[in-house]
Amino acid sequence: MAGIDNMIDIHSHILPGVDDGADCTETSCKMLQIAADNGITHIILTPHNKPSHHNVSSAHMAEYMERLQRAAQKRQVVMKLYAGNELYYRDGIVEELEAGEAMTLAGSRYVLVEFSPMAEYDYIRNGIYTLQSHGYRTILAHAERYRTVCQGTDQVEDLINMGCYIQMNAGSIMGRYGFAAKQFTRKLLKNNLVQFIATDAHDTDKRSPRIADCVGYVEKKLGVECAKKLFYDNPMCILQDEYLS
Repeated sequence: MAGIDNMIDIHSHILPGVDDGADCTETSCKMLQIAADNGITHIILTPHNKPSHHNVSSAHMAEYMERLQRAAQKRQVVMKLYAGNELYYRDGIVEELEAGEAMTLAGSRYVLVEFSPMAEYDYIRNGIYTLQSHGYRTILAHAERYRTVCQGTDQVEDLINMGCYIQMNAGSIMGRYGFAAKQFTRKLLKNNLVQFIATDAHDTDKRSPRIADCVGYVEKKLGVECAKKLFYDNPMCILQDEYLS
């Protein structure tokens, strides 16, 4: 097991029956057990929030989260849950956030935002700028998935310089989604261009919240302090609604 005592997962699809993640409470609890076995102690639940979809409301989110928390406790799975969304960027998303129809991460000013994998770079950049201009601290979800962002490190450096934070999936770093994603994510890690690593867990199998191997890889290549920053310190800034140092 890795040297970090506990970890915080900021990107997950564990809430049952609300998106393409866990299909039932039993699956959710199994995912939470896997997460706990891998050293995760806090999880932000981030169901998809997309246009023309039946998105879970913030009121229902609180109810569903509490129900899952009770189910986990009943099974003696120790995990602290927080509410959030993975926001699919579109016109009007700021208004939806202000109206409470879309959620930030754990009630903070941080937002987890995704785009179409084929989105043009200017569209991604402008979308991030729009959110930032309204006071949101923007985290680009699984940055390794965007064709125009993956062309090199220049685009990632540009996004970071404008105040955006970069989140990578642990599975990508460990090669579960192909060689290109592994090569790109590891290059960004080496160049200190990643602020968050998360599971983006959807199930108990191929997209499970198993993260210990990735933690071990980061510790070995970049050191325990770097791993602690990526898996605990930076995520804790979200939970406490503080700026990353």
